[in-house]
Amino acid sequence: MNLEEAIRLRDPARLPSRRDEDWRWTDLRGLLRAIPEPSRPLEPGDIGPGPFDGLPGDGVSIANGSGPEEIRVAGGEVRTVILRHVSRGDGAHASRLRIEVGPAARLTLLESHEGGGSGLSLLGIDMRLGTGAACERLVLSDLDAEAVAVVELEAELEPGARLGQTVLTSGARRQRFETRVRHPGQGAEVRLDGAYVLRERRHADLTSSVRHEGPDGRTDQLARGMVDDQARAVFQGRITVLEGADGADARMAHNALILSDRAEVDARPELEIFADDVACAHGATVGALDEEVLFYMRQRGLPEREARTLLVTSFLGGVIDRVEAPAAADRLRSWLLAQIGAAS
Repeated sequence: MNLEEAIRLRDPARLPSRRDEDWRWTDLRGLLRAIPEPSRPLEPGDIGPGPFDGLPGDGVSIANGSGPEEIRVAGGEVRTVILRHVSRGDGAHASRLRIEVGPAARLTLLESHEGGGSGLSLLGIDMRLGTGAACERLVLSDLDAEAVAVVELEAELEPGARLGQTVLTSGARRQRFETRVRHPGQGAEVRLDGAYVLRERRHADLTSSVRHEGPDGRTDQLARGMVDDQARAVFQGRITVLEGADGADARMAHNALILSDRAEVDARPELEIFADDVACAHGATVGALDEEVLFYMRQRGLPEREARTLLVTSFLGGVIDRVEAPAAADRLRSWLLAQIGAAS
């Protein structure tokens, strides 16, 4: 199974399917009987404004698979990059981007996934954070309901590095964000957060794997979401603490609201621990809005729609509260409010 090869060779037999354990809830082979023709070129000047426009930073665009292959941040440098991944039409394309953040450097990556049409897209990011480096990756995905999209991040950290990630998505026909992290311990920290607002028949899959390979490392993961109508959400989180990674502090939580009897949430949080003297915890909850709280709010004059919106906003807003870049957090919060209002 190799999605990049499937697109390049136009071979649907190479697509992941429900027979692949990590893809059993996001079956692409059963969905796509044929790989679309390659996407037509899209000029960066024709893609219009993006969700992070107006914020300071260096703009980088990948349009229908065409764009830069590398982003470098020199040691000690502080840089903001606004990365737009834009897909248009009904073709298929794959692209790969390497991001190097030097020792003691800091990168704020404002990443958006935009597109209309029913195409198939893959973006693979290989990221390396040097000793003491930091990266905050803020992702906003707003795709057409018929799109099929996969975004993969492979991150390797050096001692003392910090990776923070927040993914916000409204889903697509099939969408998957997959994050894999090699965690060295030795003072390095990882935060992997996400929030989804899904309605109609949209699908979103947040899958992650973190491998603690050295002592004294920290991982903190929080994912929250809301599904309505016939939408489907998938959360798969795996944290592995290898032998010798003593002193690891790893915590994972996934909480979801289901607002329709036809909606679905599949959650699989996992901890694999092969070391001693660790502090690890994980959990998942799925439920509906508290009817007693709704009744209380309506008794005090709030219309039901507004009361539901306030409850969902409070629930999902905890993810954005953990974002460190204030201006970008405001953009994420505004987008989230618009999505919740449309879904309520």
